[in-house]
Amino acid sequence: MPTVILVRHGRSTANVAGILTGRAAGVELDDVGRGQAARAAERLAEVPLVAVVSSPLERCLQTARVVAEKHGLLPVQEEPGLTECDYGQWQGRPLQELAKEPLWSVVQRTPSQAVFPGGESMAAMQARAVEAIRRHDAAFGAEHGAGAVWVAVSHGDIIKSVLADALGLDLDLFQRLTVNPGSVSIVRYGTERPEVVATNTDSGDLSWLRGLGPVADAQVGGGAGPGAAS
Repeated sequence: MPTVILVRHGRSTANVAGILTGRAAGVELDDVGRGQAARAAERLAEVPLVAVVSSPLERCLQTARVVAEKHGLLPVQEEPGLTECDYGQWQGRPLQELAKEPLWSVVQRTPSQAVFPGGESMAAMQARAVEAIRRHDAAFGAEHGAGAVWVAVSHGDIIKSVLADALGLDLDLFQRLTVNPGSVSIVRYGTERPEVVATNTDSGDLSWLRGLGPVADAQVGGGAGPGAAS
């Protein structure tokens, strides 16, 4: 199966203000966020991407366009399944204020039970995000082969939930993962199991992704790494 590179959008104006943005319109990258998007794009410049897929929210589209520009005329495909969680009545409120709500401790300790008032549950969020990633991954594999590499640009909780699924973690453990703005995480879906190659990276050469073979049995002892003779 192909390799999916999960990129979180760069820092937004709402991130700095401490507001739970959710799906609100008009939230864009700030100067730091634009720099983070550019850094992610530079890291991916030597990787032969077959597609860039993005949440339809502006901060993700801005990030995705910067990545896509490094690959000529590669279009950005919008995917509603990768959009931010529907936080309902929590949307637009300060995080410091929300931390006083009883639901906050549920989100922290047992997110599988969390349902945002007037919004969606975190379990539903994870289900539709994982479905979208696996659907696109299978399609790109069918079209471009098992060596295909593609990018999905999304949001922190969305990427954390996808990584938790790939790691076989219960959703109640997904808060143990960190996904920073502009970070890159990498997952490969094999026939036997997913392989989580990297999480929350913000630096380093990614050109080695060009030489990855199909996901196979795990190497006992850890193996010799990408590019090593088999």
